[in-house]
Amino acid sequence: MSAQGKHRKPRLATVVRIAIATGVAGAAIGLPATAASAHGTADHQDGGRSWANVSVDATPVADTAADSASSAAPAADQTYRVVSGDTLSKIATAKNVDGGWEKLYQDNRSVIGGNPDLIRPGQQLTLGGQAAAASAPASTSSDTAAAAAPKTSTGTAAKTQAQTKTQTQVQTQTKTQTKTQTQTQKSTSSSSSAASSSSSAATASSGYVAPAPGSVTTGYKVAGSNWSSGYHTGIDFPVSTGTSLKAIAGGTVVSAGNGGAYGNQVVIKLADGKYAQYAHLSSISVSAGQAVTAGQQIGLSGATGNVTGPHLHFEIRTTPDYGSDIDPVAYLAAHGVNV
Repeated sequence: MSAQGKHRKPRLATVVRIAIATGVAGAAIGLPATAASAHGTADHQDGGRSWANVSVDATPVADTAADSASSAAPAADQTYRVVSGDTLSKIATAKNVDGGWEKLYQDNRSVIGGNPDLIRPGQQLTLGGQAAAASAPASTSSDTAAAAAPKTSTGTAAKTQAQTKTQTQVQTQTKTQTKTQTQTQKSTSSSSSAASSSSSAATASSGYVAPAPGSVTTGYKVAGSNWSSGYHTGIDFPVSTGTSLKAIAGGTVVSAGNGGAYGNQVVIKLADGKYAQYAHLSSISVSAGQAVTAGQQIGLSGATGNVTGPHLHFEIRTTPDYGSDIDPVAYLAAHGVNV
């Protein structure tokens, strides 16, 4: 009896162990394949005692379903809502987008906008196909709308407008500068004319003008052997041949013609009784007995007579003859003309 009991007890234990093993095996068959592979290492370490914890540690259902759908269906049938920290590259890799982030960007350019590096949480992206319309949170709608505008065309238009504005400003500035320069030139010309008119008015009021343009080179009574009197009886103006010579004041021509060493000369009797002599002329414009006015041309300068070069020899005399000379510079200065 005791022998049989001892024999049956091991047999019962064997049956129990078989049943337990069978139950565990059945439970293992019912587990998802992904969970079994994910926790295979734990099973080997802990034996059958860890099977009750497998469903708790498995991947969340939503993620598993998404992964299954990602592998089972084309990417074109999916959409993805952007979350914080996402980039196009991360999304393309995670969702197996054919063509990578570039394709993902091209398909969703209307949602993302002109900058592929700027995606916002809440944007709805199409995976593998063209996005039908922009989808973004209300709080970022204005930003998305601005980003959705074609960057190239907007940038080009803005650049063109800026260039046109710059060109217009440059043209306006150039016109302004030209106008300013013209006004300055006119002002300078006006000032010069005013000064000239003022000078003319001053000389006109005195009734005297300079006999020739320029300044005096050889002064009055300069000593030298070149002159028969031993000194210079007048003053010289270094003007080139053909320069217009003027009557210094109103008067009457007393002689006009050859004057020997003086070459072609003109002598005018002035209103105050003095005489003005012009020597070495290339041509004479008046004749004896003719009345002249201040500033009237009486001839052209030259180099006739005893000269070393073209110039005007000018004298003031007390008579029409040689030897009655007085200082012409002092005489003209006394009548408001400085030479």
